[in-house]
Amino acid sequence: MKRVRVLVSGRVQGVFFRATCARLAHEAGIGGFVRNLPDGRVEAAFEGPDPVVDRLVAWCRQGPDLASVEDVEVVVEAPVGDVSFRVGG
Repeated sequence: MKRVRVLVSGRVQGVFFRATCARLAHEAGIGGFVRNLPDGRVEAAFEGPDPVVDRLVAWCRQGPDLASVEDVEVVVEAPVGDVSFRVGG
């Protein structure tokens, strides 16, 4: 199990980034959150089995079809026991 926090910059708000991310996380059965930040970035946290978390981080590097991802910062954190995924932090 691991937890990571990602900060995604580029054209990532208003392009269904949060909705698609939440759907993929729910389908994968991992915990965490995704939310828009005031500076135009999207922040997400993923907690679950290593390969599943890695897959979601890889998706963040592409985003949904309408997104244009410029950068993804990834910070490994200690797991906190998050079992559900939510939009909005």
